[in-house]
Amino acid sequence: MSSDPTSSADQQLAFDLLRRAGYGRVVASMRALPFLAVARHIVVGGQILLRMHKGYGYHQACVGSVVAYGADNLDGASARDGQWTVQCVGLCEAVEPTNAELELFGPSPHFADGELFDPVYLRIEPQVTTVHTLHTGHDRRLQRVRVR
Repeated sequence: MSSDPTSSADQQLAFDLLRRAGYGRVVASMRALPFLAVARHIVVGGQILLRMHKGYGYHQACVGSVVAYGADNLDGASARDGQWTVQCVGLCEAVEPTNAELELFGPSPHFADGELFDPVYLRIEPQVTTVHTLHTGHDRRLQRVRVR
């Protein structure tokens, strides 16, 4: 993070927005091809913890790699209320969540594509975070905040 006094506030805005959406998408590369996978997330101590289905194997490509993770409210929010997207980029690692973190995730799905859901947990410590907001009214510009 930079020493800019607004950096921590901007990072906090990104985390506050992420807390409003339970799911997002992780982007990584598998065998030199990009992929996009859905994941449940929580924000804990400046890090993003993910829960994914182990059966897909996507976690193997994420662990030890730099990944992007994004979430938004574009589908559920009206333009009048304000729409936002958050993207975080950082190194991804496998983790064993604490009992308190497991409670924050809430219950796991029972099935994923007809298979029993087998959770795997990952952690991203964001190095770059971007927040985009869209608002109606007089200010119709796309607003962007970049945090390093």
